[in-house]
Amino acid sequence: MEISGKTVLVTGASSGVGMAIAKAMAKEGAQVLLLARRETALQQVAEDIRAVGGKARVYPVDLADSESVAAVAQRIADEVGTPDILVNNAGSGRWKFLEDTTPEEAWQMMELPYFAAFNITHAFLSAMRKRGSGHIVNISSVGSRFVWPGATAYLAARWAVRGFTEALRADLYGSGIGVTLYESGVIESPYWEHNPGSRERVPKIAMMIPNLTPEQVGKAIVSGVRRNKRLIVIPFMMKVIYLQHFFLPWVVQWLMTVTGYRKGGR
Repeated sequence: MEISGKTVLVTGASSGVGMAIAKAMAKEGAQVLLLARRETALQQVAEDIRAVGGKARVYPVDLADSESVAAVAQRIADEVGTPDILVNNAGSGRWKFLEDTTPEEAWQMMELPYFAAFNITHAFLSAMRKRGSGHIVNISSVGSRFVWPGATAYLAARWAVRGFTEALRADLYGSGIGVTLYESGVIESPYWEHNPGSRERVPKIAMMIPNLTPEQVGKAIVSGVRRNKRLIVIPFMMKVIYLQHFFLPWVVQWLMTVTGYRKGGR
C-alpha cells in the first residue's frame, strides 16, 4: 500500500517504537493519529512531527478499555474518517516467572498488547471492509515464535497477538485488507526502563543478534506496509535464527532455554 496521503493510526505512540513508527509514517507523507494514555507525551510527538512539515492528531485513550476505544474511534471517524492503516503497537509487561506474577499482572499483560489490538481493530474493521481497502500491522516479538525462561505471562500475550494476526488474515482473505505481523529481538527503547529486571532475562544466545533502534523498526514497518508483507523480521541475523527454527525448531528452542535466565539468577 502506498503511504503518502494515507491516514495512519498508531497505538502506543507516546514514546519508543510507537513514536518512531508515527514519525516514519509522517515522513512518508501520511497523516498520523497518535493514540496512548499520556496526552502530554502525545502532544510532544505531534509537535515534533508538525515541526518538520508532517501532519499529526492526538487522541488520548486507554486502549484496554473497549468502551473508551469505541468512543475515540467514533470521534476519529467523525473528524478524519476511517484510517487506511492501523498499527497496533501498544504493549506492556515485565518478564517474570509464573509464580512471581500476580493474576492481576497477567491480565494487564494480556490487555496490552492483545486486547488493545483487538479493540482498535474491532472498532474500525467493519468500515474498512465496506471500503474494501486498508492495512493492519500488529507489533509483537520473537517471543511469539519461541520462548525463554522467566517471562511466562509476557510470552503468552505475544503468542496471543500472533494467533490474532493469523486468524484475522484468514478472516480478511480477498477483502482488500492486508495484515502484517512484526517480530524482532531486543529494541533499545524506554520499555526496559519501565520494566526493571526484564533486560537481565534476555537469553544469552541473543548476544549474537544486533540490538535495534526504534528508528530501524519504523523504517521496517514503512517498507513492510508498502510491500504488503505478511511477516516482518529484523535484523538479518534474526532471519537466520528463524530459518534455523523452521528446519530445526527443537534445537533453537533448546538454545533459548539453556541460555536463558534461571530462577535465583543461576
